[in-house]
Amino acid sequence: DFASPRAVLTGHDYEITCAAICAELGLVISGSKEGPCLIHSMNGELLRTLEGPERLQGPESCLRPKLIQASREGHCVIYYENGLFCVFSVNGRLQAMMETDDKIR
Repeated sequence: DFASPRAVLTGHDYEITCAAICAELGLVISGSKEGPCLIHSMNGELLRTLEGPERLQGPESCLRPKLIQASREGHCVIYYENGLFCVFSVNGRLQAMMETDDKIR
């Protein structure tokens, strides 16, 4: 038997750089090289776009997500390439952000 994908997630225009699965909430959160982070259901339905603070700083300062982690409580933490941490709700609202000079892996 050949394995087949359970769902195909669409919506990114560039390569995926990070992803997280929250099985408790049935969500897949992914970030791409030059674009926003997206929240999909496990079925592949696009639910939300997480608009980071790059919209506040102008289009020339596009944020590149490097790490994503989701909690069963419905919070999503994203670490961007420029040293910015952002916390989003699963509804797509930016709840907090913090800058750091440390390199996070």
